[in-house]
Order: sequence, then C-alpha cells, then structure tokens
Amino acid sequence: MYDESKPLAPDDNWQDHANCLGVDPDLFFPERGASTREAKEVCRGCVVREECLEFALRNGEKFGIWGGLSERERRRIRRQRAQVARSIIGA
Repeated sequence: MYDESKPLAPDDNWQDHANCLGVDPDLFFPERGASTREAKEVCRGCVVREECLEFALRNGEKFGIWGGLSERERRRIRRQRAQVARSIIGA
C-alpha cells in the first residue's frame, strides 16, 4: 500500500499505486462531448493524483483525463504557469 506521507522512492513507479490501474483506459479518453464524470470519479481520492497530473503537464498530454483533469483544465494550468514564469522573468 502506498503511504502518501512518504515521498516515492526513486525506483518506485507512481502508476503502480494509481486508482486507475486495471481500469479500461477508454474510460479516460472519452469521445468529444462525452461525459468525463466517471473517469474523474476514479481519480477522486487517488493517492498519486498529483503525480499523474504533473506527468501529464510535463509531457504535454493533450488528450484524456490525467490527475482528474480534462485537457481544457490542464491547458488552463499550463497557461497560468507560463504567465507566472513570464512575470518572474520580467520582474
């Protein structure tokens, strides 16, 4: 069992602790306009949700539900982070 109070060891794979392990991947890649509710429900309470989201953000995942967020929601985070980075560089 994953203990979220301890950081993952370098050789530990966060995916091994994900709620979605063994769930049909199609659930996380719904057709355009289809509900994302079920996929997000799987993510809710997942102990590695943050790691999953950061993986998707770092790797530019443009499709699917990652870390409980849709493509649009992740795009918003990337824009916000870029804006913060620009303001720091320009300061």
